Amino acid sequence: MKILVVEDDKITINLLTQSLNAHNYTVNTAADGATALQLVHTYDYDLILLDVMLPKIDGITLCRQLRSGGSQMPILLVTALDSIRDRVQGLEAGADDYVVKPFNVPELIARIRALLRRGSATLSSTNLTWEKLQVNPDTTEVIYGEKVLHLTPKEYNLLELFLRNPRRIFSRSAILDRIWSAGEFPQEEAVTAHIKGLRQKLKAAGMKVDLVETVYGLGYRLKSLPEEIDNQKNSHKTTENAKSQETVSAESSQPIDEVDNNLARTKVLSVVAEIRENFQATFTENVEIFSRAIASLEIGTLDNKLRQEAQDKAHKLVGSLGSLGWPKGSEVARQLEHLFKVENILNPGAAPQIEVLVHLLQHILDRPPAESDNEAVSGVAKYRRVLIIDDDTLLSDRIKIEASDWGLRVELANSLQVARNLIFPQPPDAILLDLSSPETKENRLAFLAEIRRQKPEIPVMVVSEQNLLSDRIEVARLGTSGFLSKSIPPVDILKAVALVIDQTSAAEAKVMVVDDDVHLLAALKMILQPWGFQITTLDDPEIFWEVLETTSPDLLILDVEMPGYSGIQLCLAVRNDWRWSQIPVLFLTAHSESEIVRQMFVAGADDYINKPIVEPELIARILNRLERMQLRHKLGQTQR
Repeated sequence: MKILVVEDDKITINLLTQSLNAHNYTVNTAADGATALQLVHTYDYDLILLDVMLPKIDGITLCRQLRSGGSQMPILLVTALDSIRDRVQGLEAGADDYVVKPFNVPELIARIRALLRRGSATLSSTNLTWEKLQVNPDTTEVIYGEKVLHLTPKEYNLLELFLRNPRRIFSRSAILDRIWSAGEFPQEEAVTAHIKGLRQKLKAAGMKVDLVETVYGLGYRLKSLPEEIDNQKNSHKTTENAKSQETVSAESSQPIDEVDNNLARTKVLSVVAEIRENFQATFTENVEIFSRAIASLEIGTLDNKLRQEAQDKAHKLVGSLGSLGWPKGSEVARQLEHLFKVENILNPGAAPQIEVLVHLLQHILDRPPAESDNEAVSGVAKYRRVLIIDDDTLLSDRIKIEASDWGLRVELANSLQVARNLIFPQPPDAILLDLSSPETKENRLAFLAEIRRQKPEIPVMVVSEQNLLSDRIEVARLGTSGFLSKSIPPVDILKAVALVIDQTSAAEAKVMVVDDDVHLLAALKMILQPWGFQITTLDDPEIFWEVLETTSPDLLILDVEMPGYSGIQLCLAVRNDWRWSQIPVLFLTAHSESEIVRQMFVAGADDYINKPIVEPELIARILNRLERMQLRHKLGQTQR
């Protein structure tokens, strides 16, 4: 379903967008009322989240315009204006609900679901059904028969669109408007590709009838159910069976719903934690306007424009601070907003009061947030997490008993779907995948390929009862970190897993990049930092040695051609010092001539990367060198 978020605070926009995306909602955003009005006239939305204090057209006026124009879509006002008068004004303007900032994200999601259920005239029950297919819009869980389907967000939204509009034909352009966000610009072929993917997954789950019907020249619609299904029983038996099935379905789906709700909740908590960290890191920038306003106020030069900007900033902080887990910070921001109002700003003592409140705000943000579930987001486990995907509980239990001695905490998944629910919200440090299972080997290999593609940073080891060379070659081709026989003792399996995790922790290494192109340095920093590397960049080779000794990197990346000293000269100097003679050195070069390559390796290069840089290749080569270095170090310690 598609939601329009109308909000001018970037932090709140980010929080709402990512939280709604975690629940499979498609989100468009607008930072002012005029843009929102234009979007509503251009696209179809299922619900609007609307702030009140907006540029150009305020939320109350926009709400009135939409209702006077005949719009019936649910409108949920989300604002820091908390007086009874404001609430009444909002509801009388046509809003369906009113939430005061700071808001609680789970409560807001629940209110959105309630409004969507209330506003959908086609729904007669909570679940959307078609033949043996059941879709729970609250949890986005899709089940065919007894099989849980793992759909992409776009595939899920397509399925829900057709089920909610059973007789309507959608052209590909209409589907693009309903499913894709305004900032995305796919071609119509993207619709065809996603419908094809949806059909394939439904067929793989056992559906024999194509749910999505192609109406040639027009588009797609939900296919009518076959007559033999519609007429197989008399109306009395059908009604009784439907009631019975509904009860059984509700009972049997509860554990699955709970897992899916926990999955979405974990995603939201992760989003909140990430936004919170970014906000703390940029706090000085966020409150800089207060410092300017205080300085101007003290010398009597505060103009109305600066005063209004400071008041607006305080108003935005009221919502964002509380929603991110600092309710006391929200109260302080509300006091700041009150002091910056035109009728209060010239009162005696306003400037020192504002200064005290800003310092108090800084103090509050230096402390951990007050959310009770904050530990679930930011707490760091004492043990490294290993996910075992295996239905052999005997072996898994034996491994679990001995895991603590290796500093490992084992989690078990007895199916691929359970594994997905555990991997994606909070990735483990390593995965142990059993190939010999009731699920087909092809499914497990496909799952392995999926994990290596979507989560390449997680090392995966394979265990199998069959020691086949063909299996070894296939899992090696997919990029696993090892192949183990199930016959070896659990302690040896744990030893291998611990070694792989230690090697992979090279992604926390320090990398020093030397290049005279500052734009390339900035780009490399953006590429490497998400992988956990500590990056030091240097655009002046003249001070290379001072920076090298100060930062003590684990790996060097050198450009070949630089003014002053070339990368080859720097490499020669590094290899000539016993302290740095073993450090991995990678070269960046736009040259592929054999003579240049020869000079690099003669100087002591371990590897080189051609410009323009290909991100996956760069990451793979860096990880490879760091892992080799760490393995060599471990072997040296073992031989002592």
